[in-house]
Amino acid sequence: MTATAVNLYLVGFMGTGKSTVGRLLARQLGLRFLDSDHEIERKQGKAVAKIFAEDGEATFRALEREFIELGHPEHGAIVACGGGLVVPPGMLELLHRRGVVICMHAPIETILQRTMRTSHRPLLQVVNPEQRLRELYAQREEIYRRTGTMVLTDKRPMREIAAHVLRVYRLEAAHFKK
Repeated sequence: MTATAVNLYLVGFMGTGKSTVGRLLARQLGLRFLDSDHEIERKQGKAVAKIFAEDGEATFRALEREFIELGHPEHGAIVACGGGLVVPPGMLELLHRRGVVICMHAPIETILQRTMRTSHRPLLQVVNPEQRLRELYAQREEIYRRTGTMVLTDKRPMREIAAHVLRVYRLEAAHFKK
């Protein structure tokens, strides 16, 4: 792949494998890997959880938009997007203008298994994280289904998931018009 390769945006709910698959494909294709949450943390000098706590979710969503508009290369990048990045109006359309968008998907039961043992997810820092996770999933599922191609990440080997994403990316990148 070249530095002018069409960007790939991996979207979907937390715990669906966006970062894992993104890193694997970036190495495979020789593209730059970026995690939107990590890039925001680096630029702000504080963790996403701290941004949520001190500045609120609206500020964080504005930082996500700024990252997509101005904070990464126009070509040659694979971006693992935060789970809520596509939720605000206009964000999905912005991603589609900038590159190929693929949604990583897993059933709620799998996401519960993958996320309930972590402490770095600010939206789950509540009294009942399982209930909050189910509510968020229900609110966002329809948005994720509108993103475009969905790749199921449940009960599949990582190599198979990455190969599937790569096939979809190559097909859609070949027809991408900026």
